[in-house]
Amino acid sequence: MKLHITHQESYSRSELLIRAFFGIFYIHLPHAFLYLFCALWDMIGGIISFWTILFTGKYPRSFFDFRLNMLRWSVRLAARQNNMVDGYPAFFPSGTDDKTSLDIPYPEELSRGTLLLKAFFGIFYCSLPHGFMLMFRNLWGAILGFIAWWIVLFTGTFPKSTHDYLRSNMLWSLRVNAYMGNMTEKYPPFNGDDEA
Repeated sequence: MKLHITHQESYSRSELLIRAFFGIFYIHLPHAFLYLFCALWDMIGGIISFWTILFTGKYPRSFFDFRLNMLRWSVRLAARQNNMVDGYPAFFPSGTDDKTSLDIPYPEELSRGTLLLKAFFGIFYCSLPHGFMLMFRNLWGAILGFIAWWIVLFTGTFPKSTHDYLRSNMLWSLRVNAYMGNMTEKYPPFNGDDEA
C-alpha cells in the first residue's frame, strides 16, 4: 500500500481560515451527503464481495476498484480537513487529485479461511487493538494539528514532522481498513511506516 500526500512549500492562509470557519458548509456537508450514498453502494458491494470471495477466492475487480476509489476520496477529504494540502477535494469515487494518491495492489487470490477468520474474530484481533493504539496516536495528532494550524497562519508553512506524523496515522488506519475490508490478507503492522 502506498499513500502520498504532498507537503507544499507554502500554504494559503486565506484557505486555512476559510476551511476553519466555513469548511463545514462548503466541504464537509456536501461531501458527507454524497459520500453517504456512495458508501451505501460500497457496503452492498462489500457484502457481494464477501460471498464471491467465499465461493471463488477472488475479489470482484470492479468492487475492489470502487472500494479503493472510496478510500481515495476519504484521503482527499482528510488531507484538507487536517490542513495538510490546499485546494478543494474532488467529489465522488471517480474524482482525482494531484496532491494525494493511494494505491493498493489488487489481490489475485484470497484465502477463504482468512476471510472467515476476519468475519468472526477480526474485531478482536485486529480492529480493537489497532483502534486502541490509533485512538492515542490520533489524539496526539489532533494536538499537533492544532499547533500546525497556528504555524501555517503565521508563517505559511506546515511543519514537515507534523505532516509526516498525520500521514503515518492515515496510512496505519487505511491498512486496517483495507485488511478488514478484505482488500489484502497482510495483517497491518502497528505503525504507519512506509516500508511495512
